[in-house]
Amino acid sequence: MKKTLWMLLDDRRGSVGQALGIAEALGDRINIIEKKLTYNWLCKLPNFLRGRSLIGINKKTSDSLAAPYPDIVLSTSRRTVAAARYIRKQSGFKTKIVHLMYPSGGGISDMEMIVVPAHDSTGNKENPKSFVIPGAPTRIFPEKLQNSRNQWDAVFHDLPKPRTAVIIGGGIKGKPWPADEAETFAKRLKEIHAKIGGSFLLTTSRRTGQKAQSIIMNELTNIPMYTYLWGEKKENPIMGFYACPDLIIVTADSVSMCSEACGTGKPVLLYKGQWLTAKHLRFAQSLIDNGYAQDVLAESALDFKPTATLNPAIDIAEKILVL
Repeated sequence: MKKTLWMLLDDRRGSVGQALGIAEALGDRINIIEKKLTYNWLCKLPNFLRGRSLIGINKKTSDSLAAPYPDIVLSTSRRTVAAARYIRKQSGFKTKIVHLMYPSGGGISDMEMIVVPAHDSTGNKENPKSFVIPGAPTRIFPEKLQNSRNQWDAVFHDLPKPRTAVIIGGGIKGKPWPADEAETFAKRLKEIHAKIGGSFLLTTSRRTGQKAQSIIMNELTNIPMYTYLWGEKKENPIMGFYACPDLIIVTADSVSMCSEACGTGKPVLLYKGQWLTAKHLRFAQSLIDNGYAQDVLAESALDFKPTATLNPAIDIAEKILVL
């Protein structure tokens, strides 16, 4: 009989995307049930106070967490930890908890496996319950890339080759992306186009900011491109941007964006400017050191070929299946 897994999903898009990637890697080898959670103001309490409870969960708008309880629960953010521990307690401590990212505020004793990124702190990686992964699990799989290529190739048909996807994030932790960083990045993009020609597939995000976006777009005037700028009301082409280009350039402020790019098997160049935190810089450097990507500012950047393809969702899925 197949085991059952509950995925606890909230409004953290990055965490939800990682969980869905793991679900796709598991496929039909386990029964997966999505449990969507919403919160009330008590969710702001630290986890050591919330304990094994549904404190902070809006029960009226969340999916039921009643019996029969699953074999495994996948908790996906700090705020889902208390609910996962509640489920384990209600099951008579039979349900096993797998948690993405190292939890804060307690609860480790209830967990079977903690998925820890390699760029996390050393102490977290050394915990015997930690399963250390490079980057983050994603939804980038060969079949999905092929389907996206079939869809988007026609849209990009008239753009000259080689095609370079430019995936732009920006500010982090409430701090806007500095204008000088955006300018340095834009000038490097222009240099690359001058060397290899072709066209850009360019997208910005909410965190890019209007000022930085304007700097970049003004610098890239007259370069052939397909754009999806933040706020545009049209179909999001991001999977096409992963499936169709010859080269991908991505800012290193988002673990998810970089991991997705490195899951395509295409050459990936990272822009890791000084606005990044030490953790972001460790992450970007780990991708470079392990052959998934290269620094876009490196002299040999355009000669880079990846030596590995990244998607730890596959490895996490295999671990879950033997719990």
